[in-house]
Amino acid sequence: MNERERFIEALLFGKPDKVPFMPGGPRESTLKRWHQEGLPPGCDWYAFLLKELGITKETGQTPISLDVSFKMMPEFEEKVLEHKDGHYLVRDWMGAVVEISDRFDYTYLRSAKDFVTRKWHKFPVENRADWQEMKRRYDPKTPGRYPADFPERCRKVQDRDFLLSVSFNGPFWQLREWCGFENLCLLMAEDPDFVEEMVLFWQAFVLAVLEPALSAAPPDHILISEDMAYKGKSMISPGMVRRFLLPCWQAWSERIKKSGCRLIEVDSDGYVGELIPLWIEAGINVCSPMEVAAGDDLPALRRKFGRNMAYRGGIDKRAIAKGGKIMEAEVLRVVANYSDSPKAGVVPPLLKEGGYIPSCDHGVPSDISWKNFVEYSRLLAKFCGWL
Repeated sequence: MNERERFIEALLFGKPDKVPFMPGGPRESTLKRWHQEGLPPGCDWYAFLLKELGITKETGQTPISLDVSFKMMPEFEEKVLEHKDGHYLVRDWMGAVVEISDRFDYTYLRSAKDFVTRKWHKFPVENRADWQEMKRRYDPKTPGRYPADFPERCRKVQDRDFLLSVSFNGPFWQLREWCGFENLCLLMAEDPDFVEEMVLFWQAFVLAVLEPALSAAPPDHILISEDMAYKGKSMISPGMVRRFLLPCWQAWSERIKKSGCRLIEVDSDGYVGELIPLWIEAGINVCSPMEVAAGDDLPALRRKFGRNMAYRGGIDKRAIAKGGKIMEAEVLRVVANYSDSPKAGVVPPLLKEGGYIPSCDHGVPSDISWKNFVEYSRLLAKFCGWL
């Protein structure tokens, strides 16, 4: 099997020759530590890990991205508004006023390069006048939403051996970026019609931008970013999710599945047990990263929801950091659901049933040493059939 076939087969409860080996990716500070502990500087950490484990890197086509953009156009000008007491006050590219330590710069606000604490002071949409201004930045026909060679890319990916994925923000994530979390929750209670208007706009915008890709080169996998849970609870009630978000997810799923794409994944940190039934109803069939510290217990969730939901992640980063028997017990708990050491010929029940790609339950933090990460990866590779 190739990479594409293996990923799809694993998450659709099929029979892959091996489960995809995806232990989790490090952040900037993690790599800095690893380079001090044996990972050579300037090398690709994943390629070096495979070599360290004795896994032959598979050859195949060079992956091609459709490079479709759902971002605002034009973006706001990034600008430092103030610098004092060890902090920057920055207007970021999305129009929010954010405070960040001067150990970093505003590029850390653009991507998840590391675990960086931020404080938001102001958001770009505070009223309907702001909303009218914001809408102008989301015209599906704005030049630049597709690369100049988009038709050629669509042609080249028709016969591919790599996974073709497209990602975009879900309605809760996007409205939170416009309004801020607290302001959005207040609007849901005090001005629900306004919230529904914004969700409907985002629903239509995403479908319009997505349509050329769905028509010319249907992806294998859609990833919806939708962080909306705390430790132990969803950020908003299931009733509010049903009212404001479910119709949007359903509209997207209907069109995406009609194109032939069979994997729709939602990425949300926190405890998602309250949300999974709604995601299933919406047509979403994969979720990640399944944070253990927040209360996500994959064996229990599988017993509860069966084959209606597949998962990626679910291995406690805290146990990986401790290494040794604690790490081994955690991997066994999740992928095998038993406590003894792995034995030759024993197939872990969760992996045997399918619908699961094991991984660290979030970005790999810097308290995980290179030695412990290699040990964890070796155990994972054995269970997934690579060793």
